[in-house]
Amino acid sequence: MKNRIVMIILAAMLLAGCAQMKTILETVSTVQALTDGDIVNGLKEALTTGARNAAAKLSSENGYYSDMSVKILLPDEAKVIVDNIGKIPGGDQLLENVVLSINRAAEDAAREVAPIFVSSVMQMTITDGYNILHGADNAATQYLKSTTWNDLYALYKPKISTSTGKEIIAGISARESWTTLTGKWNSVANSMAGKLAGFKPVTTDLDDFLTRKALDGVFLKMEGEELKIRKEVSARVTPLLQKVFGSLDN
Repeated sequence: MKNRIVMIILAAMLLAGCAQMKTILETVSTVQALTDGDIVNGLKEALTTGARNAAAKLSSENGYYSDMSVKILLPDEAKVIVDNIGKIPGGDQLLENVVLSINRAAEDAAREVAPIFVSSVMQMTITDGYNILHGADNAATQYLKSTTWNDLYALYKPKISTSTGKEIIAGISARESWTTLTGKWNSVANSMAGKLAGFKPVTTDLDDFLTRKALDGVFLKMEGEELKIRKEVSARVTPLLQKVFGSLDN
């Protein structure tokens, strides 16, 4: 009787072992089926898809302005203005116009983000691909940020400058709104009363500030798109994405 029980237990363990071995073999087979080209091309495809989705969201009306995770507020140097805006006639409305106009400028420039990313991902190597595929959930986005930030900044800032110069709200550009706001504030700050109150003039390169904030928003949205592709099967919209990122599901 004891021998029979032992045989049953051994058989159960053997069956469990076979099932586990089958899973391991299937996993190995899936990984081996991925070629170097699959991995690199899959990641390029993922980045391209993510860039297009991020650009579409940010370039839509209120893509920046109504999304608190990426909404661009005034530079830190302007905090003194915000805190004392009531001292400027019509200051509250002027402040809101500036915030709205700089976000409209970012939304306008975001239309050009996707093509810039697409041309940038071509530098990815096979080693990069392996490290990204098996890295953190935002590894692809961080790789892209570290390798393209300077180039993207150089390409993107002129577009921002063009956008801030456009007449967007009531025939006034973002740059004009900012200049009017800081100009009025600096007049107060440079007055005798302003100096006695300890107010400081505000000098900020709006285009530089806006470019950096706009790109921060792009990469934040890219992280969200990358996470979707890594975690959600439905977000893998092509066979290659399914094959490459599906290998991580096992």
